[in-house]
Amino acid sequence: MKLGTENKRKTIIAGVLVVVAAVLLVRTFTGGGEDTAPAQPAVTSAQHGASQTGHKAPRALLAHSLDPSLRFDLLKSAEDVTYKGTGRNIFTNAAPPPDIPKPVDPDVQPKQVYTPPPPPPIDLKFYGFAGPKGGSKRIFLLKGEDIFLAKEGDIVDRRYKIMHISPNSVEVQDVLTNNTQTLPLSAG
Repeated sequence: MKLGTENKRKTIIAGVLVVVAAVLLVRTFTGGGEDTAPAQPAVTSAQHGASQTGHKAPRALLAHSLDPSLRFDLLKSAEDVTYKGTGRNIFTNAAPPPDIPKPVDPDVQPKQVYTPPPPPPIDLKFYGFAGPKGGSKRIFLLKGEDIFLAKEGDIVDRRYKIMHISPNSVEVQDVLTNNTQTLPLSAG
């Protein structure tokens, strides 16, 4: 049985390679020693020019970023950041929704005084008198094409009560809205 030791030169080279591989494996898994200084990165011409002008930021920043210690102040500042979104869906092409006005506190809101709308005007026209001058006063009232004959106290068009008749006007009350209006004598 042959072990391959016939060629001594090949056996010695193989032995040296096995020893070098073992040393490299040991250094890789053990960290390569704690007392060795980390390799300094090559300084580019831009960094070299910046350090000549008095800026030490790139080298200090690089040295600071290589520090393996845990920085609690940076972690705390990252915890305090809160995301304040706009409510917009970034996956659609639609416009963002309009802002909804916030309600004002009841104490701050101005008091709104309710004023009822004015009553509708009475759409009758005082057209003239009927009957003898010394007799009971009767008047003609016109609404559109309808003509009504009435005296004091009568209700016209199921809504208007004749309150008082004078020589130049008549006082009419709307019984639904309790609105009183004076209608002048109209010519023609």
